[in-house]
Amino acid sequence: MTIRIAVIGAGIMGEDHARIIAQDLPGTTLQVICDANPERAKEVAKRYGAAHVATDPLATLARNDVDAVIIASPDATHAALCLAAIEIGKPVLCEKPLSPSAEECLAVIDREISLGRQFIQLGFMRRFDPSYREMKHALHSGAIGSAVMMHNFHRNVEAPANFSGQMAISNSAPHEFDVARHVLDTEYSAISVFQPAGGIGAPVFMVLETRDGHLVNIEVNNNAHYGYDVRGELVGKQGSVQLAGPVHAHYNSGLQAVQRYAADWRPRFAEAYRLQDKAFVDFVRTGQFPAHAATAWDGYCATRVAEAGVQALTEGRRVTLRTLDTPSLYLPREGASL
Repeated sequence: MTIRIAVIGAGIMGEDHARIIAQDLPGTTLQVICDANPERAKEVAKRYGAAHVATDPLATLARNDVDAVIIASPDATHAALCLAAIEIGKPVLCEKPLSPSAEECLAVIDREISLGRQFIQLGFMRRFDPSYREMKHALHSGAIGSAVMMHNFHRNVEAPANFSGQMAISNSAPHEFDVARHVLDTEYSAISVFQPAGGIGAPVFMVLETRDGHLVNIEVNNNAHYGYDVRGELVGKQGSVQLAGPVHAHYNSGLQAVQRYAADWRPRFAEAYRLQDKAFVDFVRTGQFPAHAATAWDGYCATRVAEAGVQALTEGRRVTLRTLDTPSLYLPREGASL
């Protein structure tokens, strides 16, 4: 069966998903590109051979010739479009965040729970990245002993002039919030946020505490200038494991040995996006939610931590997070692999 997919939102991420569907996923058809800008929709559709273009996302969701949807529209539209897709009964791969509002995330979760079925796969693609997968395996295989700390940093070349510390927490850091929680298999109990004096582009440094006693630190610096750079180290009682992103070449010239950085996240996480989208297609085809994928509940957990982080920065204090009980719909499936 060919899976017919609509992509809603034809910006950077929407175009990337369109390319993956068209070039890397046999058994799929890029059926519709939908964007508020019709010229942009036509441009992406022509580039990747989409059958149709549209400007109305709700009408696109309702089309009989669409089996599944990838939502890559602006963040504020995600929850409403996910709810609309659930009502129609179509699976969704939604770019993060599920919503900037934890309350809106809960509305999506409540609807899935009421129907007793998951529809939403959330686009925390780092869960599919081979280096993070190796890190999680090192922990759960016992290779480094029990976890103690996890160090993370996330650097971009340059942010817009109006980029704030609050935006670094709510827009950049959720990938780290999610993947650290996923690797450690835990929940957060508190967050503290610090900002260096005179930092250009509002860098932030976060310290999160987990219910199991781990410490997780996250640096977000969106004006590092030298390139896109994500690193991480998981420290256990008997060793540690570091991320090793793909490096395709080292350059030797002018008395220097050089490793070049990419300008943005796409080269670093290209394989993670491909594996994520492949898992989504398998989900659509089989109805079985992918073992590694982020759920709507995971989206809520990331957003509530981001909200607490913004509060911690604004009020200059450590903010505690109440203990959560994961709804049964979102508990790990029996026999799911790491």
